[in-house]
Amino acid sequence: MEKWVYLLRHGETDYNRLGIVQGQGVDTSLNELGRRQAKAFFDYYAAEPFGRVVTSKLKRTHETMQHFIEQGLPWKQVPEINEISWGLHEGQPSSPEMRVDFHHTIEQWKQGNLHARFHNGESAADLANRLSAFLPQLHEYPEEKILVCSHGRAMRCLACLLLGEPVTNMDRYHHANTGLYMFHWRDGRYELKLENDTRHLEAAGIKPD
Repeated sequence: MEKWVYLLRHGETDYNRLGIVQGQGVDTSLNELGRRQAKAFFDYYAAEPFGRVVTSKLKRTHETMQHFIEQGLPWKQVPEINEISWGLHEGQPSSPEMRVDFHHTIEQWKQGNLHARFHNGESAADLANRLSAFLPQLHEYPEEKILVCSHGRAMRCLACLLLGEPVTNMDRYHHANTGLYMFHWRDGRYELKLENDTRHLEAAGIKPD
């Protein structure tokens, strides 16, 4: 059995542009550039024989996949692939104190303290446990090519889980808005075929972020 998983980040929102953390608690819509990014992805991959669309429960992923959903592809919303909860930082303008807190927590994760968290937020261990519950669902879908739209930190963690790497490697994986990761499942393992690919944006004359 073979399976292809196309995993991409949602298009840009105004909060992305302003550098404001959204996480789970801020359910924003795409801005004008985000809608152009979504359309560019659709135009580039419209002929790909996807069998199913899977999104998080947040609007910015639904809107990124709207053109595929309107084609009539089966669509499932999965809370397990929601963005990490950044706790009290969600929706707040960036400040020097927040940036210090953020970088300290990320560094803790890199060093192996996956239980570090922001106040009222999730830890990397929480995120990994939640995403691990999603992995069996991928194999329950009968379709060979599955299109999954999620979020930056969730995608970083999911890439590690799919490839069998420690979650401490998360920050090796970068993510532009609508950047595409492609994974191929065969012989009991996933192989990474594309990493943060943005050719669809370049084809549409859009500069990747």
